[in-house]
Amino acid sequence: MKHHQQSQRRRWPRRLLAILVVGIAILVLATVIVRHIYLQELKPVSTSQKTQLVAIQQGTTVGQIASLLEQKGIIRSAWAFRLYVSSKEVRDELQAGTYGLEPSQSVSEIVAQLTHGKVATNLVTILPGQRLDQVRNTLINDGFSAAEVDKALDPAQYADNPALVDKPAGASLEGYLYPDSYQKVANTSAQSIVLRSLAEMNKQLTPDIRTAFANEGLSAYQGMTMASMVEQEVSKPADRAQTAQVFLTRLHTDMMLGSDVTAYYGATLAGQKPSTSYDTPYNTLLHKGLPPTPISNISPSSLEAVAHPANTDWLYFVTGDDGTTYFSKTLADHQALTQQYCHKLCGQSN
Repeated sequence: MKHHQQSQRRRWPRRLLAILVVGIAILVLATVIVRHIYLQELKPVSTSQKTQLVAIQQGTTVGQIASLLEQKGIIRSAWAFRLYVSSKEVRDELQAGTYGLEPSQSVSEIVAQLTHGKVATNLVTILPGQRLDQVRNTLINDGFSAAEVDKALDPAQYADNPALVDKPAGASLEGYLYPDSYQKVANTSAQSIVLRSLAEMNKQLTPDIRTAFANEGLSAYQGMTMASMVEQEVSKPADRAQTAQVFLTRLHTDMMLGSDVTAYYGATLAGQKPSTSYDTPYNTLLHKGLPPTPISNISPSSLEAVAHPANTDWLYFVTGDDGTTYFSKTLADHQALTQQYCHKLCGQSN
């Protein structure tokens, strides 16, 4: 009996050792397989050399860049792109800009292009959140004459354009010029850039978006106006649906919209310094309802936010100095959050 017990004790270490060896072997095999998959995912998607324009805005995260490139079919895998950027420690070196990228490029080639800022040339880029006067300056800076640009921005040139069917008579193109990058060659006219931009905006104003606006009691033009406010108020797309909910709740309950950015726009339009106290029809701190027109161009995420707002019951929000938007239900909470998180942007002295 004693001899049997001693034999069992000797066999257990052997079994544990065998289990350990098998476990290590499985781990090594899994590591090899994962590494093989990872290296495969870093390879080009195809041999296609068809260039696609990819606009990366300031503040875009590595994850957002990876998802964008995967959606456009330029890389095989978003997770492999993120892992590669992390392993090379170049997360903070990725630069904003508009790039010409191809499916025939490997991840390492794409990352090298993004970290060195090798942007595509011969492009006219209308940035998100630009006012019409800023778009005008962009076009002039890209080589078009002021006279040609002013003619191209005259809405009378596009009376039958489908993107403008909801535009009130006499209103400018504010809000209608879709932010994107447009190819420019020697014979490209300013009007052709505007036409392409209007065509892109028309694609965004889908039947779903228009129906959703109507369900909120908004015309398409009013929906675009509110979307431009959301565009200006918050930079993070994830915060926009909640911001839209605040504005819609305030609008439906006859509260002041209380948007600083509309006041700034009105003052700027009047040739004044941005101010929350300068009285114009755009100052929603002084006047109820929406401003008369959009206050900038609009990204798809802002249109989507107004069409499909968050199912929340906030009444206030403030964007802190770190770019994070803080929401609250009471004025007291709002003031506390403002005091805590918004110093430079809210004009607080330290």
